[in-house]
Amino acid sequence: MAEMQTADTGGHKKGGKVRSKKMSTRIDFTPMVDLGFLLITFFMLTTTLAKPQIMALVMPEKDVKVKDLEPVKESKVLTLLLGANDKVYWYEGITKPTLDSTDYSAEGLRKVILNKMEKVNQQFGMDEYEDAKTKEKKQGSFITVLIKPTKEARYKNLVDALDEMAITKVRYYVILDVSPAEETFIKNPAAGLDFNPEAQADAATQ
Repeated sequence: MAEMQTADTGGHKKGGKVRSKKMSTRIDFTPMVDLGFLLITFFMLTTTLAKPQIMALVMPEKDVKVKDLEPVKESKVLTLLLGANDKVYWYEGITKPTLDSTDYSAEGLRKVILNKMEKVNQQFGMDEYEDAKTKEKKQGSFITVLIKPTKEARYKNLVDALDEMAITKVRYYVILDVSPAEETFIKNPAAGLDFNPEAQADAATQ
């Protein structure tokens, strides 16, 4: 609240003039503290807090042996190598693959996945399965995507790659460590990739 303070100058005449009383103003901000806490409490109770965004992942069982793995035709496989500077290197299959690169945009990685999915669907048809929650009959692609982050990749790159799996509805995908042969392949694509199915299976069981 505001208070008025007066300074008594005597109000006497001096030199034929009458001096008026000087008045000063002092504002008390103590009630503003209570108002501030009331506003903070109000916004805390009425504001919706940000909800964490999560993605459900089905983790594989531990101690998986090579003999227990189901073979997958390499024509169904798309390998993504998450590199530096938000770049994605990709190749199809294992036998004499050709390395290409793209980004994480809708016209980049998503288009690569959809194009590969279309090839797989045309060759093998659609995979019929039952939804685990709704028990409804659904159809999906037989495409299998191998996601391999390099040491230069950022955590955001892996999250973006997993987001694309959800957007394009890829049912079969796995996160693996990048092999030394693939790291060499990124540095020198013209040299080719010497990565046989046995080495790929060993990497999947690490």
